[in-house]
Amino acid sequence: MLHVDIPTLPEIQTLVAQRNPASVSIYLETTPQTQHIGEAGIVLSNLIKQADEQLEAAGIDKRTRWAIVEQLEDVSEDEDFWKYQANSLAIFATPDSHRSYRLPNRLGNLVQVADRFHLKPLIRSVSVEQHAFVLALAENEVRVIEVFSDMPAAEIKVPNLPKDAASAVGTGTVNTRSHSSGRLHGSEGQKVHLRKFCRMIDAALRPMLAGRHEPLILAAAEPLLSIYRSVNTYPEFAEQVIGTSPVRVPAHELAEQARPILDKRHADSIEAFKALYRQRENEGRATSDIAMAARAATFGAIDTLVVDIDEVVFGTVDEETGAVTFADHDGADTYGVVDEIAGRTLAMGGRVIGERKEDIPGDGSLAAVLRYTI
Repeated sequence: MLHVDIPTLPEIQTLVAQRNPASVSIYLETTPQTQHIGEAGIVLSNLIKQADEQLEAAGIDKRTRWAIVEQLEDVSEDEDFWKYQANSLAIFATPDSHRSYRLPNRLGNLVQVADRFHLKPLIRSVSVEQHAFVLALAENEVRVIEVFSDMPAAEIKVPNLPKDAASAVGTGTVNTRSHSSGRLHGSEGQKVHLRKFCRMIDAALRPMLAGRHEPLILAAAEPLLSIYRSVNTYPEFAEQVIGTSPVRVPAHELAEQARPILDKRHADSIEAFKALYRQRENEGRATSDIAMAARAATFGAIDTLVVDIDEVVFGTVDEETGAVTFADHDGADTYGVVDEIAGRTLAMGGRVIGERKEDIPGDGSLAAVLRYTI
């Protein structure tokens, strides 16, 4: 199982608001395979050296630099920490503190020093579905399969997950002709048992899924399919299902059937945004202009923002007015303007989606749907 730390909205808001001339952002590719994690530790050591060099070039004094390097080296040397990783690691450090997040998608190695954190790769991680869970549900077996974008699917162990319906509800079989009370029998009694079974599964999954955003895709046949739908409490439960019995279906085959569902969820969300953008554009509540979007984000006017995940537009955004000053270079005194707009949108409770340019209305660096006209 991937050991991920997806930041919550309050955590993102804290990172967005952070201001310090010596703010270090590090991203590096890792692996959940502990036996191969040593290389990532070496890469981090090299990135720490690069961070120190960038801090020195930015005129940061030696004592401040050492305070940051010491914290980063603590991460690098923590053997217990490296035992549990995902596909990427993000670290944000100042002289006074550091935060790290284990992320599900693969990110390139990067280190940046500025007066604020570089959050675009992190925002991409929380806005694009990179992997999912499949609940393979049948009367006689229950499995949870983790589906990855670029790794083999794997069955994971979930504490207190029932093994089968009969043992979960304490009967020899859920197909008994009568309920123990003698009042329920036939299909009615069976559904009572199966509903209890499904509620127990839902309860067992809650601790594992708490705070996560990955879709949960159900693989089941009727009547379990409909019954589980009715008792599910996970907000990211996928509407589309794998509507066949998963008994004796290998994990990799379930993953293959799940991936088109993930693709469709993402495609549907983009098409829905495009339709909403066209409608709001006619109402004066949509823009693809960076300067206007910056002002809107600063005042909390952006409801949904789609950004180009590849392009970087250098410059600065005024803290009070949202006015943009563009630059033709990267440095300690500049940062990604679109990244900053995305961060301010999230900090104000808006939604951010990372996409390729060809899927952004207007083919620009961003497209924003506004809460109100500005």
